[in-house]
Order: sequence, then C-alpha cells, then structure tokens
Amino acid sequence: MGIFSRKSTESTKNAGTPDATAAVAAGDSAAAVADPVDLTGDYTLDPTHTRLGFTARHAMVTKVRGQFNEFEGTAHIDSQDLSRSWAKVTIQTGSVFTAQAQRDEHLRTSDFFEVEKYPTMTFESTKVERGEDGEFLVTGDLTIKETTRSITIPFDYTGTAVDPFGNTRVGFEGSVVVNRKDWGLDWNAALETGGLLVSEKVTLEFDVSAIKA
Repeated sequence: MGIFSRKSTESTKNAGTPDATAAVAAGDSAAAVADPVDLTGDYTLDPTHTRLGFTARHAMVTKVRGQFNEFEGTAHIDSQDLSRSWAKVTIQTGSVFTAQAQRDEHLRTSDFFEVEKYPTMTFESTKVERGEDGEFLVTGDLTIKETTRSITIPFDYTGTAVDPFGNTRVGFEGSVVVNRKDWGLDWNAALETGGLLVSEKVTLEFDVSAIKA
C-alpha cells in the first residue's frame, strides 16, 4: 500500500508542472492512435454486412441514397508498419440500387455507368497511413469507365468481435466527397427554377465488416 500511496502523492504534486502536462498530452495522443487489439492480418469483405454506398443531391432540395449490392474485396493490415497494408475492391456496376427501378436503369445507361461496356469499377490502395486523430487514411486509385483518379478515404475503426460461427470480424466506417464529372459521369438536366437536377458532388459511403482469414 505504501508504494501506491507514494506514487499517487508524487503524481498529484507534479500534476501542474509543464513536464507533467506535456506527458499527459503525449499520452492522450498515443491513446488516440493506438488500437485496443492488433489488427494485423488478411481480411475479406463480408458483402452481407458491408455497405458500399453513395449520396447525391436531387433537384437541389433533397438527397438520393444508393448502394452497390454486388462486390468483393480483400485487404491486408500490418499494424506495426502501415506502409505494408493494402486494400482492393471490385464492384459490379450493374448492381447499383437506389430503391427506384427507373432511376436504377438510367444509372446503368451510357449517361452514367454504361454497365454493358464497363461492368466493373475498382479501387486499389496505393498508401495507408494514420491521420492526426488516429483514423486510417487510405489513398488509392478509383477507376470508373477506364478513368482513374486518386482519392483518399478516412476510415474510423469501429471495433472487433468474434461472431457465433467463430469468425473474427473488424469494422470500419468512412466517407469522402468526390466530383462525379472527374470520371466522366457528367449527365445532367437544367431546372426551370435554376440549377441542375443532379449534384456534381457525390458522397461515397463505406460501412465495412471484414472477416479475418
């Protein structure tokens, strides 16, 4: 008991010193970056519990939300050296779904994804690093209709669990705003009141559940 009491007293005595304040700040920073578990390993996306979606503004007054229902992806995480980490995702463009059949068919035409000619879009990471707030910053090449642009997606780690079947799962959430015209998805229609029917800016949304190999 004497040992614990002495440490407690010394800690209280020095709490207001510059060195102590700096140490606390450094500790908070480390806690923000450190993960509660070692995430190192190979992973496969679980399409049943993963959403790869998007949100765009419609007629300048509301938002349309959609997603792709068919995709596959793999990833490797090296917690000790994130430069060794990577992710690859292939999406079937024809699986686009916005809960409105006529709109979905339009998205599959040459005005947008032109799915018969370009049945897939891909994302392949080129860099994985940590952000200032501890998030994972995944930079990579997004290819749509043979046009490739680099984007950076910030991901928050949401946790690890073992499901009833013995699978170890990890979760991540992320989003990024892009301009669809950068990939040649430039169809639009003018509104009588001014403005355009579909926003050029689209938010890509990722709710990921991945199973460890």
